[in-house]
Amino acid sequence: MITEQQFQNELNLIISNAIREDVGDGDHSSLACIPASAQGSAKLLVKDSGIIAGVEFAKMVFNYVDSNMKVETFIKDGTEVKYGDVVFHVHGSSQSILKAERLVLNSMQRMSAIATKTKNYVKLIEGTGAKILDTRKTTPNFRACEKWAVKIGGGENHRFALYDMIMLKDNHNDFAGGITASIAKTKQYLKDNAKDLKIIVEARNIEEVEEILAAGGVYRILLDNFDFETTKKAVEIIGQQCLTESSGNINEKTIREYALCGVNYISSGALTHSVYNMDLSLKAL
Repeated sequence: MITEQQFQNELNLIISNAIREDVGDGDHSSLACIPASAQGSAKLLVKDSGIIAGVEFAKMVFNYVDSNMKVETFIKDGTEVKYGDVVFHVHGSSQSILKAERLVLNSMQRMSAIATKTKNYVKLIEGTGAKILDTRKTTPNFRACEKWAVKIGGGENHRFALYDMIMLKDNHNDFAGGITASIAKTKQYLKDNAKDLKIIVEARNIEEVEEILAAGGVYRILLDNFDFETTKKAVEIIGQQCLTESSGNINEKTIREYALCGVNYISSGALTHSVYNMDLSLKAL
């Protein structure tokens, strides 16, 4: 994964670009009717149920917009919430609160939905030893927040992007002339460029699992769209030679069965691409 500093940089970019997009040359609705000197307070009200996420991100947004704003937190990230709960109060310039409002709500609503879905998946595989992973199937320019939400919900982060891990999928292997050639070329590339990146290789069947193992030097094998019995067989063949990951056909009905096959990880794009935003609102006090 990327460093903490890189991650913080991504968050800062999200905030600066979102404010640029939303505010432009000024929040003229507020500028037109609210004095610059006006002070106010607002509460973050929950109108749904699930896992709250994005509280710390909201603080970053408020600070970016106006470092004089103060946030009084009552409920922390990762906490289960219900209708009527108040997560925090924000105090400061009324104009500043309104300028930050939409970015705070849009971000927290989506992050909370992702954290809630992730927590549900984590509970479904409790006791199996498997861990939940996200994917790169994220909203463009909002990936850092969505992966943060997965962590808040109890999941783990897969690679952040194309640059922090090698992942050889079916198209890579086919374009490279096969799995053996793909792995060999990758090892040479890493050596030539003095890069220390872990290698994950996708397998479509047992034969490809065996070919990957024969090539060696792989951190994890991704068992793509394997059925339960084939997954169990693959896990048995792989043993302790490398880690295993199930992907494809993962949902609430199948996830525990895949976990019981003995895989180390289960990745699901649905954590970030198939969620319904939690209903939250920011109300003046």
